[in-house]
Amino acid sequence: MEFKDNIELRVLLLAIYKKQEDESLKDVLKMMDNSRVFDLKTGKQYLKELRNLTFLEEDSLTFIGIEEAKKVELEFKL
Repeated sequence: MEFKDNIELRVLLLAIYKKQEDESLKDVLKMMDNSRVFDLKTGKQYLKELRNLTFLEEDSLTFIGIEEAKKVELEFKL
């Protein structure tokens, strides 16, 4: 499944983009799990996928990831 077709992956990218400075990726995954968007195991797979897509490097978004997150944010505002 491609990035544009996976709403959960897109929501995760947006959540990472919107996270506070003092929040970690693990905090974001826990927030998604608590909101029942997806479970922690699935979240870890999604993080791996974001890294494979070069949207995420270490614990921060790449320039490409930031640009893609901005696109996702605009889509959700419509």
